[in-house]
Amino acid sequence: MPKTGQIRIGISGWRYTPWRGVFYPPKLPQRQELEYASSKLTSLEINGTFYSLQRPTSFQSWYAATPPDFRFSVKGPRYITHIQRLRDVEAPVANFLASGVLLLADKLGPFLWQFPPSFKYDPELMENFLRMLPHDTGAAKYQASNHDKWMSKRASFEEVDPNRKLRHAIEIRNKSFAIPEFVELLRKHDVAIVCADTVEWPRITDVTSEFMYCRLHGSEVLYASGYDAKSLDQWAEWVLLWASGGLPPVESITKKPAAQGKPRDVFVYFDNDAKVRAPFDAQELIKRVTPHAVST
Repeated sequence: MPKTGQIRIGISGWRYTPWRGVFYPPKLPQRQELEYASSKLTSLEINGTFYSLQRPTSFQSWYAATPPDFRFSVKGPRYITHIQRLRDVEAPVANFLASGVLLLADKLGPFLWQFPPSFKYDPELMENFLRMLPHDTGAAKYQASNHDKWMSKRASFEEVDPNRKLRHAIEIRNKSFAIPEFVELLRKHDVAIVCADTVEWPRITDVTSEFMYCRLHGSEVLYASGYDAKSLDQWAEWVLLWASGGLPPVESITKKPAAQGKPRDVFVYFDNDAKVRAPFDAQELIKRVTPHAVST
């Protein structure tokens, strides 16, 4: 098997009432759910950051509850993507970076910026936003220092290592983005396009950064469809191809393919949580890519 990048497979969020007694053992205290989930998976998306700014103590507790080699992906605030819709977001981005997210340190994986289906491609607006995104913790600390005054008593970023690389991924949900110009814009700014598996919006498989980010929402029914053995076999094949520097045999948007040969890190998250399928599907995919799931 060719050398691969790191493969991280997990779920979107971990606190779901229907999972208790199904994925989580009966009578498991809620405070131990993250510890349990992170013992079965290799990564998790943090959803709470999408809905509101979290506090430094939350990031510190999440760090402490997970294994040393664990990774979190962090959703950017919907205030930036859904409410402001990328307009006048310099301060909100600074507030987010100052909220304590950088305290995840070596466990901080990509930032996920998720856009609503009604958000259409605006080249200028998108480029301005991509230009704003920090690609290392030094740049992130500088941006965080420009947070709003009301954040002063809850901001935490000063003690962060300034030399750690940061990654970003964008999930679009409007077909206006499925054009070569957008793919090339992401490549220009080294930002990954999310390969989203769903019938609700475009599935884009183009490689636009040195890592891949996939979200499996359910290929038949949004947030509900599970993945059978055949589907998981196919996803395992694609993940291993991406991770080893190859490309799956699927149609791309741009005629200019990504460079091949260099191993890529791959992040895969199951978001088909409505019928408690996500954690079990994630575990099955991990089995299929082992021993490469956290390979280097």
